[in-house]
Amino acid sequence: MIKTRFAPSPTGYLHIGGLRGALYPYLFAKQHKGKFVLRLEDTDQSRYVKGAVENIIQTLQKIGLEWDEGPYLDKTLNIKQKGRFGPYFQSQRLPIYQQYAQKLIDSGQAYYCFCSTDRLEKLRQLQQGQNQPSKYDGCCRRLTEKYKSAKFKIQNSKLLVNDRPAVIRLKIPQSGEVRFNDLIRGEVKIQMEDIDDQVLIKSDGFPTYHLAVVIDDHLMGITHVIRGEEWISSTPKHILLYQFLNWDLPKFAHLPLLLNKDRSKLSKRQGDVAAEDYLKKGYLPEALLNYVALLGWHPSDDRELFRLKELIKNFDLSRVQKAGAIFDSDKLNWFNCFYIKNKPDKELLRLAKKFLPDVPDKLLDKILKVEKSRLSYLAEICDRAGYFLNLADYEPEILIFKKSDGGTARLALEKVMDRLNGLKKWQPEKIKQALAAVVQENRLTNGDVFWPVRVALSGLKQSPPPEEIMAVLEKDESLTRIQSALDKLKK
Repeated sequence: MIKTRFAPSPTGYLHIGGLRGALYPYLFAKQHKGKFVLRLEDTDQSRYVKGAVENIIQTLQKIGLEWDEGPYLDKTLNIKQKGRFGPYFQSQRLPIYQQYAQKLIDSGQAYYCFCSTDRLEKLRQLQQGQNQPSKYDGCCRRLTEKYKSAKFKIQNSKLLVNDRPAVIRLKIPQSGEVRFNDLIRGEVKIQMEDIDDQVLIKSDGFPTYHLAVVIDDHLMGITHVIRGEEWISSTPKHILLYQFLNWDLPKFAHLPLLLNKDRSKLSKRQGDVAAEDYLKKGYLPEALLNYVALLGWHPSDDRELFRLKELIKNFDLSRVQKAGAIFDSDKLNWFNCFYIKNKPDKELLRLAKKFLPDVPDKLLDKILKVEKSRLSYLAEICDRAGYFLNLADYEPEILIFKKSDGGTARLALEKVMDRLNGLKKWQPEKIKQALAAVVQENRLTNGDVFWPVRVALSGLKQSPPPEEIMAVLEKDESLTRIQSALDKLKK
């Protein structure tokens, strides 16, 4: 059975890259009738952010991704766990990692390192000064025989070997290479000499990512590791750990980086990339999923619009590109606008009420019918609905069409008032016909008539067609605003 996982670190809120990192393995597992696991890699306690676990879980749930195993929030928002391979927090699995670390020590495939942080810092500076990559020099490898039979213990959050503070390092072979077939990139080869003797257990007794991820993936039955390309250089270390522990290898697939338009790496520090921020602004889950799915994956045709079930059916790892994928907020807005326009009226009203809770449902529904095709995200309705609720003051000059004059604007508004006063059916098409009649009967242009009426109704140079605005405002308010515009022009 195919089994994939998403294993974020709770060092911050779920960002767009993390969302894609969850979506791709989810799609792959579900397409193959497999299982999808959520696991929290929280061993780096110094970077732990309070509330990040809850945010990751809630965001994934709001987006619409469901997992078969892992932590979840119950109805009272308490963290629970489901699945028979837990716990699903690495911080709750420390004895498991320590057990396998001791096994690696006993087999000679890992060793104790007693180097001080001061020595390691001097080594790093020396290598940096010689333009060499930062890498442990193997100083403690020769101590292996002396300490091979020693057992470590964790005491007062310190790893001790014969009462000496230490860490545990992976003993990388000093020659040869590691090869693996990446499902996206093909064959990858890395020389042993380029691989560092990675720390496996830190001085506080906590494992590093490299040891924990291999043990967890194996014990939880993960068959396919789908993750970002930044982990390619670490994969040889993980493969060696699988081999040293006599475990079957999973298949690896490394996703392309997400890039800004200037091709710099998309970062949490660069603007609004938290998935939760998009949801709060009124980006629809289906729009986010659709757009994020296309950040690196291309279907076999030119189709762009996919619901989640359709993504599960069509997703193909072999069609994921190697090159970085550009995150384009304008394109995301296009997707979101499409899904807003096609959202059923009742559901759209429910979502929009979160942004304008005090506006009566009937009025807000009318406003949405006019404005929804112009919304990039739902929070924009707050600004776009403003003139429907209260007409802001404006300068009379903007009532005059650029190819017209004040006298023509007054004439147009006066004739429109006469026409609309006698209009019996207050409907957009009837209103538009009345305005068109004013144009024809007075030998005016569309701009001479429609421009001042639209500005009179909205107070803005850019707004929907006047007949759409008047259908929302209704007759009395529409005529009041047009009369107010006439008064401005007469001053």
